[in-house]
Amino acid sequence: MGKPFKGTINIDIQDSTPDWTPYAQPLPADGAPSVLYVILDDVGFSALESFGGTIETPNIKRIADNGLIYTNFHTTALCSPTRSCLLTGRNHTTNGMACISEASSGFPNANGHIPMECATAAEVLGERGWNTFMVGKWHLCAEDEENLASIRQQWPVGRGFERFYGFLGAETNQWYPDLVYDNHPVDQPKTPEEGYHFSIDITDKAIGFVRDAKAIAPDKPFFLYYAFGAGHAPHHVPKEWADKYKGKFDMGYEAYRELVFANQKKLGIIPEHAELSPINPYTDLKGPQGQEWPALDVVRPWETLADDEKKLFARMAEVYAGFVSHADHQLGRMLDYLEESGQLDNTLIVLVSDNGASGEGGPNGSVNENKFFNGIADTMKENLKYADVLGSPLTYNHYPTGWAWAFNTPNKMWKRYANYQGGTADPMIISWPAQITTPGIRTQYTHAIDIVPTIYDCLEIEMPEVYRGATQIPLEGESFKASLHDTKAKGRQTQFYSMLSTRAIYHEGWKASSVTPASPDGWAEFATQRWELFNTETDPSECHDLAEQHPAKLAELIALWWSEAGKYNALPLESRGALAILTAERPQLSKPRDEYVYYPDCEEVPESVAVNVRNRSYAIAAEVTIDTTDAAGVLFAHGARFGGHALYIKDGKLKYAYNYVGEFEQIVDSSKPVPTGNCVLSASFEKAGTGMPTEGLLSLYIDEEKVGEAKIRTQPGKFSLAGEGLNVGRDRAAPVTDDYPGTSPWAFTGGTIRRVVVNVAGDPWVDLDKEVRAAFARD
Repeated sequence: MGKPFKGTINIDIQDSTPDWTPYAQPLPADGAPSVLYVILDDVGFSALESFGGTIETPNIKRIADNGLIYTNFHTTALCSPTRSCLLTGRNHTTNGMACISEASSGFPNANGHIPMECATAAEVLGERGWNTFMVGKWHLCAEDEENLASIRQQWPVGRGFERFYGFLGAETNQWYPDLVYDNHPVDQPKTPEEGYHFSIDITDKAIGFVRDAKAIAPDKPFFLYYAFGAGHAPHHVPKEWADKYKGKFDMGYEAYRELVFANQKKLGIIPEHAELSPINPYTDLKGPQGQEWPALDVVRPWETLADDEKKLFARMAEVYAGFVSHADHQLGRMLDYLEESGQLDNTLIVLVSDNGASGEGGPNGSVNENKFFNGIADTMKENLKYADVLGSPLTYNHYPTGWAWAFNTPNKMWKRYANYQGGTADPMIISWPAQITTPGIRTQYTHAIDIVPTIYDCLEIEMPEVYRGATQIPLEGESFKASLHDTKAKGRQTQFYSMLSTRAIYHEGWKASSVTPASPDGWAEFATQRWELFNTETDPSECHDLAEQHPAKLAELIALWWSEAGKYNALPLESRGALAILTAERPQLSKPRDEYVYYPDCEEVPESVAVNVRNRSYAIAAEVTIDTTDAAGVLFAHGARFGGHALYIKDGKLKYAYNYVGEFEQIVDSSKPVPTGNCVLSASFEKAGTGMPTEGLLSLYIDEEKVGEAKIRTQPGKFSLAGEGLNVGRDRAAPVTDDYPGTSPWAFTGGTIRRVVVNVAGDPWVDLDKEVRAAFARD
């Protein structure tokens, strides 16, 4: 029900009294502050110079020098879970985000859908009169909803943001992002060759969104959720930014840790009694069935590296540092706009990272992170080929685990590990010049769920009991507003952690942590799982296990974990490996079918709802009219140079390319030219055997005539998590193959594509051909 009408109504309007109150747009109190919420991605505890790191971030330092540095802030250890906390003030399991949204499992704690009973800050502030804008990474809706046929209820525009510009999923190519504008996909405004980069683009839009609203209502405050892709893989940055750091990481990651450790003590980021955690403390452990510690989660000591490996690893760090500095420069443009327009003084700025530095690059680093999600190990031989082009559109790069450990100094482990500080201890900086006049450091224990309650407290608003008909789950975070002015204000006393099979509980200075890798796959026997015990006040970097000295305290904390887990809906716990999690069957908008039909005038189809050709036989058939022998371009493309396949015409010939996780291209050519007139141009893959990865015979057809064949290998997992979907008539973003002339999208010209049918019935080609032709005949 809306607000009641309090005017009077008579027969004649001139004898009646209007009441505009029920229909008036909401306005906050005079002088209400704006909120700038800056989210960095995979930026560890010690990467930024304000936290002792050597990555130059003068604009983040500008915020810190005029505000407060919180050195005891914590997250959930992964992207979607933390972001749900940052926007709702509830725990990730309450939000249905026990893991990333791509890993939804269909249980209340991990269904990938934030319930309407957990209203976001954008929803609450929008109803109170703040303009609400978002740019950058969302990562808060399940894959079945990241498409144009979906309800869009969990898109930013469905969860309270009036304007949105960014990407919906886990990550995106920073040179060729999977862009969504408000509620529909759009092409990027220019190419990398013309100066495009995602961080620049979203900053342009952020300034534009605020400026557009201020031109109309100068005094109306805004809530801007400004979520960079930096420093998540791929680490993409203009070369000149990476080159600023040439030689600065040649010392290696162990020496870097020593340098940063000393800086942190000098700055007061860590106490004098803190210790530097050892590298590889768990690699000698065995799993319940005697399995080795996951090879992916091991650091190779710097001294054991060959000279060319050291050079490659150092360059990977240079590129990452340049990526973060480049993002900081864009943030500076935003701060300059606010300052020049007189808004900075009354803007509450909250800057955080969503989890610790990332270990997904493995011990060798990666030039194509998609290998990780396909269960394929990187090799030094392959990685060294790309040393000179790291960070460019030719790579999808990620540094090795040694740098993840280093950028989390003094803590151990990294992103995904909710049981240790390396996964959950992150930078947080708060500035509000109108209110915070004495900069400094705060050591109160805080968590991502505490920020929204603090924002509400600072803005002097209360969480509604009901939001749009949904009775609200009470906020689970606690406001730390008192600490803005009181160094001795009380911090959070209890916080539970759960991610994959890793678990931990913090309570009144003590912490219990399960001893489990974050890539469980058989390690997780929860009833008998070993736990460690740490006194975080005397041992902030968790170097000394006190379980044997204090068994009663450990038992108390383990029991408390189960109590908190029950309170916050944390079960069931995840015990599967990464590949099994990411490739598990999940809901789709339509039932799986043998044939999928696509058209050239449609928007890109995301991989999550596109035809699935993984590990099976398939056929791709394009019904075309060729007007000229010069016809050329992409008929069908799915994926990108880091994993994907394409059917196209070049130099008059029909061609098919399958790019195997960026390692090698397999190109099949037709033996004769494509004729003019109406024809069906097809590629058919017949799977051979049951091995993984799948191998088989790829055949090309013009109408019913076979015109080419070759054996190829197909990759076991997704083409990407970066949003490179399926296109007809062009290759929208990063090209599948270097065999294209020029740059993407290399749209098809010289004829007309009627449609493309992809058949996955798994039958021999003759049958597939008949079915494809039957599909065309039905039109």
